[in-house]
Amino acid sequence: MPYSPIAPTFKQPFLHIGGQAQTIIPGAFRKIPGIQFTRERILTPDDDFLDLDWLRTGSKKLVIITHGLEGSSNSQYVRGTARIFNENGWDVLAWNCRSCSGEMNKQFRLYHHGEIKDIGQVIDHAIHSGKYTTVALTGFSMGANITMKYLGVNGKNIPTEVKAAAVFSAPCDLEYGSNALDMRSNWIYRSRFMRKLERKIHIKNELFPGRLDVSKLKDIRRWRDFDEWFSAPMCGYQDAADFYRNSSPKYFIEGITIPTLLASAINDPILTPECFPIDIAKSHAYFHLELPENGGHCGFMVKGRVHSWAEMRALAWCSGINI
Repeated sequence: MPYSPIAPTFKQPFLHIGGQAQTIIPGAFRKIPGIQFTRERILTPDDDFLDLDWLRTGSKKLVIITHGLEGSSNSQYVRGTARIFNENGWDVLAWNCRSCSGEMNKQFRLYHHGEIKDIGQVIDHAIHSGKYTTVALTGFSMGANITMKYLGVNGKNIPTEVKAAAVFSAPCDLEYGSNALDMRSNWIYRSRFMRKLERKIHIKNELFPGRLDVSKLKDIRRWRDFDEWFSAPMCGYQDAADFYRNSSPKYFIEGITIPTLLASAINDPILTPECFPIDIAKSHAYFHLELPENGGHCGFMVKGRVHSWAEMRALAWCSGINI
């Protein structure tokens, strides 16, 4: 399933001109009505919890959706994906990473791009509880990273029910992704992410006094500073470099053993060319890469269509595999 130099094309809605607009407008204004999730809470082996949001039709097919950084099951791209799969006869499970469901998690650590034990537990729980014969995985941005790393690390040891994956807008190299967030043109994304994460750091400091030096928050000049002083120690890494190396899926894609699609837009404002693993895709039997010119970051809106191109592409990929 190699990289195809013939990029997919689709027409953006009026005023969605350029990667910034194609990212910001859907994120700020798109609403997905008609989704009524049923929430389930499961406990983790380290005495924490994960909140899972379900749409059930009684199907034997299930799609599991993983959201992006500081997203949730309420993110527009998650709800849009949930709706299109549900409308086409799939059960849907949109799970929330720790601290992202509206309630702070119990343990010191939060979540991160390279954490795969939680998604593994979610997948195992879903297969057992629903008796599904076919499971597809999809994820966006950080959720794409988590999904690909899970598949790459586990290789042939993933559950046999997991048949395919379609992921989008993945920062496959976190070091370059963090540098992109520091660009002046990306201040709006950096500001939004940092504001939400700083709030969580303060809450963790209240729950676990003395374990964090929150005074360093005022000294952050680069995104790497946050990862060096907070992400790495909270997630069990030595430093930012260790965190980036072990959380970047480009180092794990070789281990993927099921048909997996990654699609990222060339005009994505927070991805750099290093986040497009073209060389890996050219020689990989299962990993397929598509690079449309337009779409922004987790945008991909299509003129005259309710669903985004990514949502339609995910359904087509996961339904079209011989499963």
